[in-house]
Amino acid sequence: MLDLVSSGETMVKFYYWLNKLLLLDVFLVFGFFGWFVVAAIAQNSGLDLGLGLWQQLWMPVIQPALGLVMLGAIMSGVVSRFVNKKV
Repeated sequence: MLDLVSSGETMVKFYYWLNKLLLLDVFLVFGFFGWFVVAAIAQNSGLDLGLGLWQQLWMPVIQPALGLVMLGAIMSGVVSRFVNKKV
C-alpha cells in the first residue's frame, strides 16, 4: 500500500529538483543570449566569435532550451496554484 507521507515527500523532492533543473536551464539560455549578443557585435566589427556556430546550434540546442524554460514557467504556475489550494 502506498504511504501518503512518503508520496508527499517524494513530490516535494521532485519539485525541488525540477526547480533546480529549470534554474540551470534559465542560466543556460541567458548564456546563449549573451553569446549571441557578443558574437553579433563582433561580427559587425569584423571579428569571428562563433556566430555561425551559434546559428548551427539554434535548432538542436537553443530552441529546445527555450521551450523548456517556457514549459517550466507554465508548469510552475500550475503546480503552485494546486499546492496553494491544498493548503
